[in-house]
Amino acid sequence: MALVKYNNNSLSAITAAAAIPAGAMTLIKEQTASDSSTINFVNGTSDVVLDSTYPIYLFKFINVNPVSGASTPTFGFNGSDDTSSHSYDITKTSTFFMAYHKEDGTNQTLTYNTSFDLAQSTAVQRIQSGDGNVDADASGSGELWLFNPPSTTYVKHFMASFSNCDSDPSNAHYKVAGYFNTTAAITAIQFTYSSGNIESGQIKLYGIKDS
Repeated sequence: MALVKYNNNSLSAITAAAAIPAGAMTLIKEQTASDSSTINFVNGTSDVVLDSTYPIYLFKFINVNPVSGASTPTFGFNGSDDTSSHSYDITKTSTFFMAYHKEDGTNQTLTYNTSFDLAQSTAVQRIQSGDGNVDADASGSGELWLFNPPSTTYVKHFMASFSNCDSDPSNAHYKVAGYFNTTAAITAIQFTYSSGNIESGQIKLYGIKDS
């Protein structure tokens, strides 16, 4: 996968597809859940890079699904600045918006959800508000952007976009943004459900250069 910027002049100079240069988006690591309690991406472990190699990191979630029977699980993440034990408890402040629409065409909603934003909290940052897991074909997909995690000068900003088949059934789409309120380097990211394991799904980590 490539992420390339062009303008009109650069496009007009291309005479063949082979002349288009490779982009700056690089797949670093892919993990597949299989009844997993957590999915962790730790810098320097199992080929994971989460350092000054890239200024921007992008996680992509593909058909992530909780185990059956979990009680309204919510999917989320936390970060660690501990290079040894990796305790996932960094203080965060964030915002949480949600759009919602049932399959029968009712209950169209766009709202700010105060239950899932954080104000100087070390809790897991949720990027969706629940998945009843009532349908066999239900899952969620989306992405999380993390900016300059190795910085020792600034807080670390993040933005997430996530869409899932909710329990009514319905479509729910979420927009989350915030920052890890620390000037220590972020060395690991952990993904988890609030109840039950991650039954299935893929999480891919990309690095973006020249951005």
